[in-house]
Amino acid sequence: MCPGCKHHLRFDEAASVAKRAAQTLVPLRVQGTVRHPPDGSPWEYTVVLSIHNDRGVEIGRHVVGVGAMHANDERSFTLSVEAVPRDDLKPGRGRRDH
Repeated sequence: MCPGCKHHLRFDEAASVAKRAAQTLVPLRVQGTVRHPPDGSPWEYTVVLSIHNDRGVEIGRHVVGVGAMHANDERSFTLSVEAVPRDDLKPGRGRRDH
């Protein structure tokens, strides 16, 4: 049992990883590229991920990365949401996002 969260630990890591990979769904994947213009001043960028519940309330906000771009620099970004079916979780346990 984990002393922090009181959940059971799994020790068969290879079997857990293989099962999880086989069941993983990717219901959302977004890719994009940003190119700095050749004659502009440098940019500073911040990659921010915000998560909202079904009522539109923000339940999570995370700065994923920061950086700078100069003339002709290019950055590509990929966001994917991975979902794994979990039959072992009981309703009402764990964190509930409001």
